[in-house]
Amino acid sequence: MIKVLMNGCNGKMGQVITKLVKEYDDICITAGVTRDPSKRQNSYPVFRNFKEVAAVEADVVLDFSNPEALPDVVEYCVKHQIALVVGTTGLSENNQEMLRQASASIPVFVSANMSFGVTVLMDLALKAASALGPEYDIEILEKHHNEKKDAPSGTAIMIGKELKNQINNSFELIYDRSKIKEKRKSNEIGISSIRGGTIAGDHTIFFAGKDEIIEIRHTSLSRDILGRGTIRAARYTVLKPNGLYNMKNMLEDSI
Repeated sequence: MIKVLMNGCNGKMGQVITKLVKEYDDICITAGVTRDPSKRQNSYPVFRNFKEVAAVEADVVLDFSNPEALPDVVEYCVKHQIALVVGTTGLSENNQEMLRQASASIPVFVSANMSFGVTVLMDLALKAASALGPEYDIEILEKHHNEKKDAPSGTAIMIGKELKNQINNSFELIYDRSKIKEKRKSNEIGISSIRGGTIAGDHTIFFAGKDEIIEIRHTSLSRDILGRGTIRAARYTVLKPNGLYNMKNMLEDSI
């Protein structure tokens, strides 16, 4: 039985995972961490922060909180030699470096999007970029619900960076053209955002050439796909040696 310590347990993703683990026989949540434990009742003990966590059995910490909480999460996991799965978005370069350093001591899995389908989307996009070449302009459009705070989404940025690395590192990710009074440059990868309603998540990659457009799209119908992907990542990570892993690694290992 895989024992989970759920950071951000009262958040949207924390509650999705809390619901979904009941469908599995090999994984359970033994405790949670959230800023205000009194807001919601859970079937497991909940602590205000990692300094209060005591006598909890855990094989992996699932982190869906905020970047500010990451130092305490990493410190706890390294101290107790517990695997870490991070689905928190909006991570800074300092956050990323912190996780890279931690991966020397524990297995660390990081992804801005835990959907296995999005990972396949990215794999298809990279193959398309290689086949189509620089004559096709690349644009990314992401849509999310009206409560999402960060824009562009971490997933859109992740896709853009992967495409940039695949094609040419001289390419630029452009998030806002409102102040650019000139035609589109050939080395741009544009990323646009839409926020509205209850859109769980929608990412489309456009390859626009002369007289033709190729679109690769993934639509999330609920957050459950992210929860199931996170559970899959937890199962994967607890079996891995120390190191830094992501959805691409899990896809490659599953083929």
